[in-house]
Amino acid sequence: MNQKTRIYLVATENRSEGVTRCLSHIGPLDYAGKKVFLKPNFNTADVCPGSTHNDTLEGLLKALRAANPLALTVGDRSGPADTAEVMRQKGIPELCARHGAGLVNFEALDDSGWVKFSRDDLHWPGGYFEYPKVVQDADVVVSTCCLKTHGFGGVFSMSLKLAVGLTPKDFPKLHNTPDMRRMIAEINLAYTPDFIVMDGIDIFTDGGPMDGKRAKAGVMFAGRDRVALDAVGLALLKHLGSNKAIMDTPIFEQEQMRRAAELGLGVTAPDQIDIVADDPKSEALAEKLRAVLKAE
Repeated sequence: MNQKTRIYLVATENRSEGVTRCLSHIGPLDYAGKKVFLKPNFNTADVCPGSTHNDTLEGLLKALRAANPLALTVGDRSGPADTAEVMRQKGIPELCARHGAGLVNFEALDDSGWVKFSRDDLHWPGGYFEYPKVVQDADVVVSTCCLKTHGFGGVFSMSLKLAVGLTPKDFPKLHNTPDMRRMIAEINLAYTPDFIVMDGIDIFTDGGPMDGKRAKAGVMFAGRDRVALDAVGLALLKHLGSNKAIMDTPIFEQEQMRRAAELGLGVTAPDQIDIVADDPKSEALAEKLRAVLKAE
């Protein structure tokens, strides 16, 4: 790669401001007349980073609605919690209604709501997985993820891991296979988000995904490359201090990252990432993360 992939770093404690600043880097949203799908993290109803903060979600919905899309839809599948209950506890139906967005509970979809993605080299049983038809039919997909470790085999949960919510809850049981982290990366073949916003204001440096050792990182990130975004998120965890699985493994040797790079989902090395900051406080943190990446 001759041109570096840009990841935008915004130091802030205010999620509404953070979303606005992130989107100023992404640029104008050319979504008029298009079907837009927004994928959050509704794994559980636990407070951020256990799930997407409503302020982050609302900031994105406002911006997406202002882009005059033909349709705007939010969707996810929780697990192990009941999806409808998670959405109810978080007030998501009311939030979506305020911004004219549809809401899809993937757990409630019948067979007609799913499509198959197949490929010979997948680690998924039978060589395929299913994902929602509403995602396949979208003209634009936007993602927003949290920044955290994952204590049940994923190691970390950021933009790549967000894709797990696009698969049926009972097919297959990811946590019961040594290929879990490779399978996580493979789900990302089914769609390409136009951009991703990662909320790192509050993070888990150990445990997760619903609760864990909390840290106040005070940062939000945005970018178009899921692999690069997760690499910067892992650099932040290394900078702040995390568990053995994070600290003792080079970023691009993490199985999610290695498989994603093999599949051509994004960058393949730290020197292909350019962290861009927009004020002195952001630049100070960016410089520290650049140093972590350089040491990789």
